[in-house]
Amino acid sequence: MSVTPIRLLGDPVLRSPADPVVDFDKELRTLVTNLIDTMRDEGGAGLAAPQLGVSLRVFAFDVDDVVGHLVNPVLEFPDEEEQEGPEGCLSIPGVYIDTKRRQNVVAKGFNQHGDPVQIVGSGMMARCVQHETDHLDGVLFLDRLDVARRKEAMREIRASDWYRAGMTIKVSPHDAPGRVA
Repeated sequence: MSVTPIRLLGDPVLRSPADPVVDFDKELRTLVTNLIDTMRDEGGAGLAAPQLGVSLRVFAFDVDDVVGHLVNPVLEFPDEEEQEGPEGCLSIPGVYIDTKRRQNVVAKGFNQHGDPVQIVGSGMMARCVQHETDHLDGVLFLDRLDVARRKEAMREIRASDWYRAGMTIKVSPHDAPGRVA
């Protein structure tokens, strides 16, 4: 087992776009193993490489007993249908806020060996894939919240055990499509 510490809100790696994977080698396979082991150890539905401090476009997921990973994901949305429900993040422990996402997604990318992969998901799988791909773009689910919900999330963060006084928390420098201001 290769459980790795998860980076928390405030770490700059979480706000930086990740680099595309170009080498499908042993290091990538080790990263995928670390992502899956850490995600399972923490009880998460997904985990992106930047959350382990690695700025590469790869994430792992465990949704509805489907465990996998995706490298260099590109998302497509087959329709305009939306969902709204509680969303959390292993980098923002203990905070769950209703967040709008698209209901259906088609994610295309590669597996750890460089073979093409496609994930067609709805509901929780679609939420997870969008959330983890956001991480690869330096976007957190907090950026997708309207003002009232973001304030609620910040109150919960400040009241948490892991929040440090004086911690700098920045709003994403990236335009988060679908964000309600």
